[in-house]
Amino acid sequence: MVLMIYPNTPCLFIVHHQTPAKINQSIKSPKMKITKRFNRVIKPLKLINPSASNTKPNLKLKSKTKPTSKINQKSNLYSKSIFLPEKAIILGPDFYQIDALDLAPRLLGKYLRRDDVVLQITEVEAYRSNDSACHARVGVTSRTAPLFGPGGHAYVYLCYGLHNMLNVVADKEGIGSAVLIRSCAPVAGLETIKQRRGLDTEKPVLLTGPGKVGQALGLSTDWSNQPLFTPGGLELLDGPDVKEILVGPRVGIDYALPEHVGALWRFAIAGSPWISAPKNTLSPP
Repeated sequence: MVLMIYPNTPCLFIVHHQTPAKINQSIKSPKMKITKRFNRVIKPLKLINPSASNTKPNLKLKSKTKPTSKINQKSNLYSKSIFLPEKAIILGPDFYQIDALDLAPRLLGKYLRRDDVVLQITEVEAYRSNDSACHARVGVTSRTAPLFGPGGHAYVYLCYGLHNMLNVVADKEGIGSAVLIRSCAPVAGLETIKQRRGLDTEKPVLLTGPGKVGQALGLSTDWSNQPLFTPGGLELLDGPDVKEILVGPRVGIDYALPEHVGALWRFAIAGSPWISAPKNTLSPP
């Protein structure tokens, strides 16, 4: 053993000297002792689940393609499990021959179909013949004439020169009442809806509003007075009954009489995100 002290260094080094014979012996010896410390390192870990030892690791590369969105998954699943185009029943004229206030909640859950686009109705507003907010209040004009036709026809009018608003005419001929389709949820034709809307999103903003619904269906005022029960056009199809609904006052009718402004003639599917603003005025009946 040699004690070595280096200048300007506060460290002491103790060097053990071995004879060459001893060094050679330690190198050549095959029976090197493995300490417990090395045992802990090289010993394989026990698997919690023995059967997992046969499981291959997931070495797949991540796909560069975008995953299917939640809305697409829901829409595809929904269309396969509930909405079957070949079995869908077009609602006949008799379905509409009732008061608009009765027809409105019955339209919730039903389907609108034009070409490859299918929408489920999630929110509506009723407009009656004796209603100061209804277009029928001005009488029969070139624009309002479809309102006074038989139930089951479309009434499409241009709002603010921009938005084509779809209404379903209610009741018998000459009454002058309808139900405004305020919001929908996509069921099929999502890419066509996006293209028509000029909006690349799958959030509820895509279809929450009457002008958006008209745009998604590709409607214009030329569709006004078209029957909704004729195959090949704009069709209204039967759908599941809605168990829970919300009700509230209609939107944007401040010009009407107070009793009509506060009337609870707006209906929506409870729990659906596909409802237009304001939502805080809606509540269970």
